[in-house]
Amino acid sequence: MPYTPKTNFPVLTKNIPTYPWGDPKDRHIVGYDEYVKNGGYVGLRKALTMSPGDVVTTVKDSQLRGRGGAGFPTGLKWTFLPQVEDINNPGARYLAINADESEPGTFKDRLLLDFDPHIMLEGIAICCYACRLTKAYVFIRGEYHHQAKVLENALKEAYDHGIFGSKGLMDGADTQTGAPFPVECYVHRGAGAYICGEETALLEAIEGKRGWPRIKPPFPAVQGLFGKPTIINNVETLAHLPSIVENGSDWFCAQGCESASGGPPSFGTKLMGVSGHVNNPGCFECDLGIPLSTLVNEYSGGMRNGKKFKSAIIGGASTGVVGPDDFDAPMDFDIGRDYNVLGLGTACPTVFDEDTDMVSVARNLANFYKHESCGQCTPCREGSGWLLQLLEKVESGDGKTKDLDLILEIATSMGAMPGTTICGLADGNNWAVRTIVNKFRDEFEARVAPTYVPVTMTVGAAANG
Repeated sequence: MPYTPKTNFPVLTKNIPTYPWGDPKDRHIVGYDEYVKNGGYVGLRKALTMSPGDVVTTVKDSQLRGRGGAGFPTGLKWTFLPQVEDINNPGARYLAINADESEPGTFKDRLLLDFDPHIMLEGIAICCYACRLTKAYVFIRGEYHHQAKVLENALKEAYDHGIFGSKGLMDGADTQTGAPFPVECYVHRGAGAYICGEETALLEAIEGKRGWPRIKPPFPAVQGLFGKPTIINNVETLAHLPSIVENGSDWFCAQGCESASGGPPSFGTKLMGVSGHVNNPGCFECDLGIPLSTLVNEYSGGMRNGKKFKSAIIGGASTGVVGPDDFDAPMDFDIGRDYNVLGLGTACPTVFDEDTDMVSVARNLANFYKHESCGQCTPCREGSGWLLQLLEKVESGDGKTKDLDLILEIATSMGAMPGTTICGLADGNNWAVRTIVNKFRDEFEARVAPTYVPVTMTVGAAANG
């Protein structure tokens, strides 16, 4: 059955010309005046007429799931914060925005930071009002030099027009609580480390420390940035808030898809960045649930040079790969369970054609994770090195079949899910490697020599002699 999208208009990219609604050649940086002219900050103005609790309820009812990779329900995360005694004087409470986007193959947040940063800033203001957060820090990756400058200019515009500042949101506008709510917002540039995409390592980096993940508990909602209650949200997650508050949760739930297996739904649109062996790589806004084949063939112009689809890293390197028979896999949050990958992740697939050497892909990914491991946990620090050594051995033709079994044994023994590491970097490493080895085992076996273990047996009198 042909795929029919539910959304016939752009939501996140309404100001960013993107196929099929616009020509990317017409893109430009959207300033404050243009953003407001196109309906910007209407969601924030409406939020200020609601009680903070009603805003949280609206986001919970929308069932918006985090767009940073894990897909955890956003409104539910907000409820983990401790209750405040005085709603107008909550004390120091923080919002940390993950704009690190260091996952290989991922460039969805960059689209918003490049051209329409005000949509995120409006989401930041809504989140701070709803959760009673007094300060927000946007942690942006060190390599995003241009994006940081665009964001800093947009933030200055927001301050100049009273969105943030000591007077209160919207230039000190009265809120449903009976008093203005002041919020300060800052841009914090990272130094360029993959591990800082992990939420507690991100907090450490903002505090000026080495970006090492923290042992949990305590969890950030209770004791986060500078030891105070903290919410951590992704750029794209926050960008959804203005339209959800403006149009309501039912409007949002009409987009995306239900779960085919009875689990939590995948509502809303999603930015999906397609790269690899396609004719027109780019970032597209699609309903969650769009088949991978539709994303490749209709949005990305099909496979490059007319070659066949072989595999795809489904949503950033850490999620693992789907095989040649999974081209029609729906891009929703059920994909992890249904197609034996870590999850949907960032929903930014890297596509491989029929000529791709999957052994080299696995070795390349292992090399990345070894380099980016912070070294704090022994299974990750040592295991990532062992995986790389074994895959280099296999790639060069010096391996044996027992090395493949050893690769899988090491991979399944490292990670937060087996309970051997503090954070999920090792999980990304092992899912990337083991999904490739398991789904393309024949390619690996063709590169190694069979392991031969001679077995001798003697019977009768000779056995005693």
